[in-house]
Amino acid sequence: MENKHSAQNTTLLRQVFANIQADSCPKHYNFHMHTNCSDGKLTPEDLMKQAIAIGLQGMAITDHHCLDGYYRAAQWLEAQAIESPYLWTGIEITAYLPPVDVHILGYGFNPLEPSLAPYLTGREPRGVDARAERVISALHAAGAIVVLAHPCRYRRLPEELIPTAVSLGVDGVETYYAYNNPNPWIPSFEQTETVKRLGNSYNLLHTCGTDTHGLNLLQRL
Repeated sequence: MENKHSAQNTTLLRQVFANIQADSCPKHYNFHMHTNCSDGKLTPEDLMKQAIAIGLQGMAITDHHCLDGYYRAAQWLEAQAIESPYLWTGIEITAYLPPVDVHILGYGFNPLEPSLAPYLTGREPRGVDARAERVISALHAAGAIVVLAHPCRYRRLPEELIPTAVSLGVDGVETYYAYNNPNPWIPSFEQTETVKRLGNSYNLLHTCGTDTHGLNLLQRL
């Protein structure tokens, strides 16, 4: 039985994803953020302070190929005795989905699962470990919900990319994403409609996130 406050509570997370809408991010939920533990500028502690000030209800730090940001954020929340926002485990992994590299997001997983070891080195995986099917399988072995990040950012049409990702077992797509870094943040309408339609046709979960790399959780850069 999953602890209702566990960072691995995928039952609750699926319920959240099932109700994500265009206005869910960035004021209520944000499932794509980076700290200075990978290629972001915010410390994990400052990121959490912003998340609380914004009033986020649920979130995940998705640093590239490492979990240091998540651990520090979780420790900070515990030290502050703060229960909101709900912080799930998260990660972003570069994977090869022929003929392009894509980014795979994992949520709600057991960070100690041995299958994740090749993806927690702080560097992009190489060789067979970089194959999308291997990445997806490793995340699933750790109990993760697996999501294709920003499906319209690659040099392959989402109409081609998403069915391929589905065939390899992804659970969802990052539907609500701002592709041109608008201010204020708002999901790109045309791309959102395309990804939402494709996601619905394959019964996928829909996620949202600002993909923050800068100093403001309400922006990408």
